[in-house]
Amino acid sequence: MEPQLPHRVSDAVATVVIDRPAKRNAMTAAMWRALPPLLDALAADPAVRALVLTGAGGTFCAGADIATLAGGAQRAQRLAVDAEEALAAFPKPTLAAVRGHCVGGGVQLAAACDLRFAEEGALFGVTPARLGVVYPASATRRLASLVGPATAKYLLFSGELIGTGRALRTGLVDEVLPAGGLDARVAEFARVLVSRSALTQAAAKEFTDGRAGREAYWVAQAETGGETAEGVAAFLERRPPRFTWSAPGSG
Repeated sequence: MEPQLPHRVSDAVATVVIDRPAKRNAMTAAMWRALPPLLDALAADPAVRALVLTGAGGTFCAGADIATLAGGAQRAQRLAVDAEEALAAFPKPTLAAVRGHCVGGGVQLAAACDLRFAEEGALFGVTPARLGVVYPASATRRLASLVGPATAKYLLFSGELIGTGRALRTGLVDEVLPAGGLDARVAEFARVLVSRSALTQAAAKEFTDGRAGREAYWVAQAETGGETAEGVAAFLERRPPRFTWSAPGSG
């Protein structure tokens, strides 16, 4: 059987594809389990500077395969939370490229990314209330931090789907692209990400995720590693900067 989370690395960008189109990319237990070690390997790869998560066959992810819930909803949710937390902890910028349905566990994965770009016509929904399932606390908090408590409650209480217009207004997505424009925009923005300082990005990710206490460490990294000096020199010389910092442990 072909892997259902195929990935490739090109121009410093790792692209991971949720690839089960016959089931609208619904995540099986095996797929949930496979994601954290895959992310660990990509995080350790110095050739990877950013990660894009997307879906095959015109949809992002329809959530967890309902068959996995029959084997125990709590067990299935633990697997989903492990994957969600591994994605949220990925030390480099992550971007969800969403087309079609992004529902349930699909929203869980997209919300764990740093940014979300969607194609016009995409639909988003958080549907545990349709199944009598308790949505995980970590995923609930992450959703509420993106869209605010009122919209999070609307989505969780009703299980209704919303379109890209409302998703953009509420902060669930960062950009909406016309049909056919998503891949080009994601590739363009990924090039921007990999051209910027990985050190700045890593520090900003830690701070915005609420992990405080290491500001002095990051300032020292910028100064002793030459990242700030290179950025200033490039600006004064009117040339693109050549940032070289990589996270400890990469490679």
